[in-house]
Amino acid sequence: MPQKSIRQALNEALAQEMRRDPTVIVIGEDVAGGAGTEGQRDAYGGVLGVTKGLFAEFGEARVIDTPITESAIMGAAAGAAVTGLRPVAELMFSDFFGVCFDQIFNQAAKFRYMFGGKAKTPLVIRTMIGAGRSAAAQHSQSPYHIFTSVPGLKCVVPSNAYDAKGLLIQAIRDDDPVIFCEHKLMYDLRSEVPDEPYTIPFGE
Repeated sequence: MPQKSIRQALNEALAQEMRRDPTVIVIGEDVAGGAGTEGQRDAYGGVLGVTKGLFAEFGEARVIDTPITESAIMGAAAGAAVTGLRPVAELMFSDFFGVCFDQIFNQAAKFRYMFGGKAKTPLVIRTMIGAGRSAAAQHSQSPYHIFTSVPGLKCVVPSNAYDAKGLLIQAIRDDDPVIFCEHKLMYDLRSEVPDEPYTIPFGE
């Protein structure tokens, strides 16, 4: 079985799910590797390269660079989720949950309840947690515990590449919002990861 980094495993999960399901989209700051700049699109694939190659394969309709406005990213992603898409929204640092809390806490997490269980909100929010990389105080926190007690949300924190791929695919296929946390110092950790898609059920 091939050895892959967490970064590679996440990238593979995104690409495989986007090939399988045309409703899966990726949205966030720099996920296309540089919005509107000739020669820069797909050049690096997000702040740590997780989305590299997706723009080249799936194009601007499914890999969407956004302005630096986390509240708008989460609002757009939540709206896309309740209207039939399966967005994977990237919140560059988990510290920025503070500026888009309402869109997640009171909107995306509550749609199912507000519509008597009839509404689906298949939204994945990928975000970085943890200190390191000289990111300073406002980019070094791990506030995911706040969301573990929010009705309507699931929270995932993978610790190795095998789990990262299987849990991300599971999250994308889930019909409720999932907070998917990735420690910024673990992206290059390697473990055995199958080439084919697979899921890891939450809680196992």
